[in-house]
Amino acid sequence: MTPATARIVPGLDGAPDRVDLVVVGLGVTGAGVALDAASRGLSVLAVDAHDVAFGTSRWSSKLVHGGLRYLASLQIGIAHESAVERGILMERTAPHLTRQLPWLLPLTSGVSFTQATLASAGFRTGDLLRLAAGTSRDTLPRPRRVSRTEAQRLAPALRSSGLRGGLINWDGQLEDDARLVTCLARTAAAHGAQVRTRARVLEAAATSVRLRDELTGETRTITARGVISAAGVWAGELAEEIRLRPSRGTHVVLRAESIPGLRSALTVPVPGSSSRYVFALPQPEGVIYLGLTDEPVDGDIPDVPEPTEGEIGFLLDVVGAALERPLRRTDVIGAFAGLRPLLEAGGSTADLSRKHAVLTSRNGVVTVVGGKLTTYRQMAEDAVDAVGLTTTPCRTRDLPLLGAAPRDVLARLEEPARLVRRFGTEARFVIDEAVRASGLTEDELLTAGPGGITLAELIFGVTHEGAADVDDLLDRRTRVGLVPEDRVSALPLAERALSLVRSVS
Repeated sequence: MTPATARIVPGLDGAPDRVDLVVVGLGVTGAGVALDAASRGLSVLAVDAHDVAFGTSRWSSKLVHGGLRYLASLQIGIAHESAVERGILMERTAPHLTRQLPWLLPLTSGVSFTQATLASAGFRTGDLLRLAAGTSRDTLPRPRRVSRTEAQRLAPALRSSGLRGGLINWDGQLEDDARLVTCLARTAAAHGAQVRTRARVLEAAATSVRLRDELTGETRTITARGVISAAGVWAGELAEEIRLRPSRGTHVVLRAESIPGLRSALTVPVPGSSSRYVFALPQPEGVIYLGLTDEPVDGDIPDVPEPTEGEIGFLLDVVGAALERPLRRTDVIGAFAGLRPLLEAGGSTADLSRKHAVLTSRNGVVTVVGGKLTTYRQMAEDAVDAVGLTTTPCRTRDLPLLGAAPRDVLARLEEPARLVRRFGTEARFVIDEAVRASGLTEDELLTAGPGGITLAELIFGVTHEGAADVDDLLDRRTRVGLVPEDRVSALPLAERALSLVRSVS
């Protein structure tokens, strides 16, 4: 595996005409399929009409969760699968991109004894899932009840009146969902996959795809032994018989000062429900995400879903009710929404199974759909098995992604903390490549810009991660675009990164 050659490339120039496998879609599942297949020795071309992590994979809650929410609907198998995959990510394949996160459920006057008892039982059952998955106690500590004093230490902004303590549970948090996808795609490239963005599928069949290079307009037909679609909510465009019922999950972005001193995730029950919660998730760069809604979506699928004012107000009201100072609309500095690719079934979208499916369409294309970000690896394994091109067993259960290392090794790295969190042991490589590509000094490259971003990572985004424009850099390679005000401030830095690389090359 050679990091220097692990590159994502925009367009189809130089792409092969014949491969073993074409993968359509470069969200987390498609990138995972490309890595799984390439690591088994197959020649792979993985394409996306837009960019890596363009769709649902960048609109998640940035979590690797153990399936606790699925226990409430008795989806035990899915909960166990989530717990297993969480452990794989946190302990073996991506410890550099994940970390433990305490979750506090404050026992306020609005939380009944019954709700508290059910939540406590759920946390204990979730800990049994951790045990069954083989995840160590060092990675995810034991759930417990905490005093009022400790609850207020973790969340000083809590309403003190009626507060009688809290329940603590532990789960996994991602540094960034789009960062995971980009890392997966580059790791696939390091194993020999051709990873191409701006390559739109016009037609697909069992052994060929017709593509259009969105940069040049050129069309090409690629011959393959198999085709896997991991197009998410757009899967029906390649296989008409697949019926999806997408649901929209909305998040709100706040500055950290809106819930000052928050040291854990905050979990607040939705009034009138024993199984629905809204949470507040603190992020390293001084923002907090509030989520999550679950609203059915009808009609055409938009490229970028839009949150509604009703959803934003709902999230603010539920979390604000647990705080001394209620949250206001003016606290919102950004909002984002993603569409879950749920398989059509009866009932509400909140009740639909998050189980994934691997289906072979009439045109011979194998489609993997459903599921969730945490279980992408198992979805990819099942899809590659289903296409039947190799008898080589899956390797990804123990295959570290680029930059991965044990946490004690990561803690000793001397590079800036932000780069270590986002690139792991590749942090030094990112800096050195940025120096080489730009001719600037290390100090110039590491000066923090809006949202904490650095010129070094933006330049690396262009040279190695396939960023073709400022949208790629600000909305996917970094996430400064989640805060529109910060995005405007960061535009000159992104433009400079593009200009520096182009002037040198």
